[in-house]
Amino acid sequence: MQSASILLVEDDQMDVMNVQRELRRQNIDVPLVQARNGREALNLLRGENGETKIARPNVVLLDINMPRMNGLELLELLRADPEFNDLNVFITTTSDLENDRLKARNLAVSGYVIKPLSFEKFGEGGTNIDGFSLFLDLLQLKQ
Repeated sequence: MQSASILLVEDDQMDVMNVQRELRRQNIDVPLVQARNGREALNLLRGENGETKIARPNVVLLDINMPRMNGLELLELLRADPEFNDLNVFITTTSDLENDRLKARNLAVSGYVIKPLSFEKFGEGGTNIDGFSLFLDLLQLKQ
């Protein structure tokens, strides 16, 4: 069985460093693959446009506001793709707009987290689950 991994789709390097710091703080030591936008993430997942196909991640941490292809556009494509329609996606965003939350919820996100990323806030934003526990379960890191 392959080990757990995270695909982080984020264009802001400070936010990438915040995620890395929060993972270390929580003693979560799994491979973290980064894509700078939705298009790059799709290329990595499918092995297209010169990118080597990555192993299917257990969790996708997905920013909404990015250039080229934003997070909600990527999420729509993933949900329409039989290979990726069941990926566990947590939205991480500065957007607290109700229409972004609704769209994310309608696209079956696992959690919606307002940045800066803090695992104490996982599951906020319209999900009725303990998002951090789910996150750990998906990474097979039950604590």
